[in-house]
Amino acid sequence: MNLSNEKSYAKVVENGTQAVQEVENLRQSGYDHDRIFVIAHDSDKTSRIAEASDANNVGIKEEGVFDAIANLFRSRGDELRAKIESLGFTEAEAGFYEKQLDLGKVLVIAKKD
Repeated sequence: MNLSNEKSYAKVVENGTQAVQEVENLRQSGYDHDRIFVIAHDSDKTSRIAEASDANNVGIKEEGVFDAIANLFRSRGDELRAKIESLGFTEAEAGFYEKQLDLGKVLVIAKKD
């Protein structure tokens, strides 16, 4: 599923290989490296895909200090939804994407200017 809103573009892909390809497609279409993020349910998988694709993890810059600290005490699902919302998606959209991550899929997000 692709979704584009005023702030961000998102695509759910099946695996890390597809995520790397989608990151490359986004770069070729003009998105800057600093604006492309990958998220998987497992934080290690997220890091591996981000490294392989030269994309970013969602961090304090995107979440803000309060949410980054709060994520230390949240369940993984709550943490993922908060990260997705911090990139410009609604609570409902974040819930949908988090369910896709539960199924082992990977989310690629590109923030618009």
